Amino acid sequence: MADVAERAGVSVSTVSRTLRGLATVSPEAKRRVEDAARELSFVISRQASSLVTGKTGSVAVLAPTLNSWFTGSVLAGLGPVLRTAGLDLLVYSASDLAERAEFFEQLPARRNADALLVVSFDLTAEESARLDGLGVPVVYVSQRSSGRPSVYVDDVAGARAGVRHLVNLGHRRIAFLRSRRGAAGFTFSSRRRIDGYREALREAGVEPSDELVVDVSAPGRRGTEEAIGTLLGLREPPTAVFAEVDQIAIEAIGVLRSAHIPVPDRISVLGFDDHDMAQWMELTTVAQPAVELGRVAGELARALIDDPNADPTAHRELPTSLIPRGSTGPVGSVGAGESVGSVEPGSEG
Repeated sequence: MADVAERAGVSVSTVSRTLRGLATVSPEAKRRVEDAARELSFVISRQASSLVTGKTGSVAVLAPTLNSWFTGSVLAGLGPVLRTAGLDLLVYSASDLAERAEFFEQLPARRNADALLVVSFDLTAEESARLDGLGVPVVYVSQRSSGRPSVYVDDVAGARAGVRHLVNLGHRRIAFLRSRRGAAGFTFSSRRRIDGYREALREAGVEPSDELVVDVSAPGRRGTEEAIGTLLGLREPPTAVFAEVDQIAIEAIGVLRSAHIPVPDRISVLGFDDHDMAQWMELTTVAQPAVELGRVAGELARALIDDPNADPTAHRELPTSLIPRGSTGPVGSVGAGESVGSVEPGSEG
């Protein structure tokens, strides 16, 4: 910093204020310092600055996996916000019990970050309490945590709108594919979507049936194949399937078409997310703004870091929207009481 100050013709304190983004430096002095720093390839030390400011200049993210469309989308929205604020990004992934236990025992974000974003992670009460004592703001993303800053969508309203769409097309036997992939207690899969599904059915005068709610547990397409097989083996198969997430909906379309069951002529398929592949697969879905969730969460974290008067319990609810595409349509030739792929009376099977 002394070298930069000498070349720019200013004091070391002016260099420090400039590189920390403070507004107490004149535009001319700021320009000279930035030019000198660039010429000398100087970058301010986060560690040294933290001794003075008490801040690390970093924001951490905790996620159950990095191998998901949703996590990637949230990070894509978060990144530009942090770059604009001059903040670095740290990512912690706890995808198994050992990593999870280590994270909550050591809480590395306490030493290395000014805020923590918890992305779609199903926490126990004890783990939430540990994060409450972290000493930095903790923002919950894609989940609503009472009394804690949270950014989320209304999963009930979104699911309700999706099922209403199917009901308006004449469907009454509507199945729900529930995601149960991964280790128990890791991925925060929105259990409230099934509430919206059931509400919309009752609103239409249809009593929800437990046999039409099927878990998808096995990883990959195999789990979806088993779930679809269970539904097709019912005495009255569904005429529509609502998948809790787009990934399973996309797999369901592939499984049905492989079984020579036309989508949507025989079975309509609805998803939730608006995954990158949804448009290419012509998947009707309830879209949630995952990138925007990351951006809003970043802005909330930044406000909590910079403003001691910011609301530590602030909630930000973002809207969902129904995107109709080619995977849903009016009830086809298969109705209640008729099995998918059934043989017409008098024909050879």
